[in-house]
Amino acid sequence: MPLTPSLQPLRIVPQSNAQPTLSKAQQAFNTLVKKIEIRRHELAQWQATVALYQQKIASSYRPLIASFHQQKIAFVQALDLALCRTGLSRSERAMVEDIVCTLAAQLLSDVELSEGDDDTVKAIYNRYHEVDFDTQEAALTSAFQAGLERDPEVYLDDVIPEDAWQDDMQATLSQRAQPKKKTAKQLAREASQKAEENETSLSIREVYRKLASALHPDREPDEAERERKTGLMQRVNQAYAKKDLLKLLELQLELEHIDAHTIAGLSEDRLRHYSKVLKEQVKELEQEIAQLEYPLKAQFHVHPNQTLSFKSVMPLLMTDIAALQRHMRQVKQDMQMLHDLPNFKAWLKAYKRELNR
Repeated sequence: MPLTPSLQPLRIVPQSNAQPTLSKAQQAFNTLVKKIEIRRHELAQWQATVALYQQKIASSYRPLIASFHQQKIAFVQALDLALCRTGLSRSERAMVEDIVCTLAAQLLSDVELSEGDDDTVKAIYNRYHEVDFDTQEAALTSAFQAGLERDPEVYLDDVIPEDAWQDDMQATLSQRAQPKKKTAKQLAREASQKAEENETSLSIREVYRKLASALHPDREPDEAERERKTGLMQRVNQAYAKKDLLKLLELQLELEHIDAHTIAGLSEDRLRHYSKVLKEQVKELEQEIAQLEYPLKAQFHVHPNQTLSFKSVMPLLMTDIAALQRHMRQVKQDMQMLHDLPNFKAWLKAYKRELNR
């Protein structure tokens, strides 16, 4: 039995002049196969992009974030020391205290802040705020929980994605709902769906059994060939476990168990069952892509309903890194300004003008 891979794509083509065009079922099959090929390519591109993104995050972005956090902590500490100087008016001191509390609160909301830094920043915040940070956070949590009990939908809309909230609510309602007796029409539809699912599973099992029978390593006396068949059988088992009909058919084509004529000769019913499985495969591939795409949308503040191309991920990350580096340079300049009282006062005036815009 030849094991030479075939380079021909899995397609149904007209087999004779008597039938020059494809049936609707054959056209649907070809369309779904093409969609799967496109989604597979997209998934591979996304996986490569995510790997590169994670590497850049670890090597460049996170170290910059850690340095920036330390820089902001140092700036808050420097502002705290600046309040010990003479020469600031009462309004200027009040403004500096407000800036210190705002920056400290932002730092304390950062989950990556270490315990030691957390205590340092919290002590500075508490020095200038009439309510200490822990008491304030406890009050906010209590108020949120009370509001949640009064009107959960209003409060959860702000913190839980709409789809997740609807799913949770639907699950809750489903649990509470009393089971209703199904109509004869519903029972007939469910029976039809069950029959289709069984037929689909049977179709996949048929392809799997043919491959397993031909590739079973124990039936191969040659050691090298047995090793090769073992590897091929692993691919078959992986495809079968995922219910990946297209991969099983491609393996058949690769091993020359089927050809264009065989595919074209499949019955309309069999093709429809195959297409049903292929549609599920398209959905699964799209879900895999979405699972890679969604966290990056959140990272780059892209609306969930908008498209994020894998080609734009690295440029967006580099833009964020460049912006972070600019912020770090600005904070460094601001730190130097604190040592000169006239410059510090001018900085406060500019800060006030910015607030009043």
